[in-house]
Amino acid sequence: LEISNLSEKDIFVLRLDLTDRSSHEAATNAVLKHFGKIDVLINNGGRSQRSLFVDTNLDVFSAIMELNYLGTISLTKHVLNHMIQRRKGKIVTVSSVMGIMGAPLASGYCASKHALQGFFNSLRTELTDYPEISIINICPGPVQSKIIQNVFTENLAKSIESSGDQSHKMPTDRCVWLTLVSTANDLKEAWISDQPYLAVCYLWQYAPTWAWWLMNKMGKRRIQNFKSGV
Repeated sequence: LEISNLSEKDIFVLRLDLTDRSSHEAATNAVLKHFGKIDVLINNGGRSQRSLFVDTNLDVFSAIMELNYLGTISLTKHVLNHMIQRRKGKIVTVSSVMGIMGAPLASGYCASKHALQGFFNSLRTELTDYPEISIINICPGPVQSKIIQNVFTENLAKSIESSGDQSHKMPTDRCVWLTLVSTANDLKEAWISDQPYLAVCYLWQYAPTWAWWLMNKMGKRRIQNFKSGV
């Protein structure tokens, strides 16, 4: 409000639980009642993971999918119904580079992001009769945030002990700016990352055999650091 031309009525904060899917229709209706329309939905809720599959309880994987995948597509379903009626809108989903590659200590997280990628790429093909409804997938690499402090671990009751140094990651405002640029230009998919992570994305996409070899090398070191508490 201090740095823009917005007024109080232009901002509406609504608490939402992605795992409470029964509340998503009412939440959508509350937004429509306040603004009269929804132009853009940005799906940006989720949790990451840091644990080895062999040590992780299956209920952790269930919780990851419930939040990252099912919660996201549930909210999308209600908002999309409105956008179809208007024949216009943008659905932006913050996926991850983990949605296009695999990485150790994040098998459940990668699975949820792969699921989102598959879902929204398929949904886009179902909306060919609505050319003004854009489906946009954003795939960030490492970004400075609190995602590490809130990761899933081996069991639902355990939290991570150390989030480590984040200075090497992309600043949050840079990621936000590139996300907005991608949204304004209706990019179907955007990889947002600094090097060398961006180069790994291209390697994974165009030379997967080399990418698997590289990830095995990097993964072994990452697992060793994880077990050592680094």
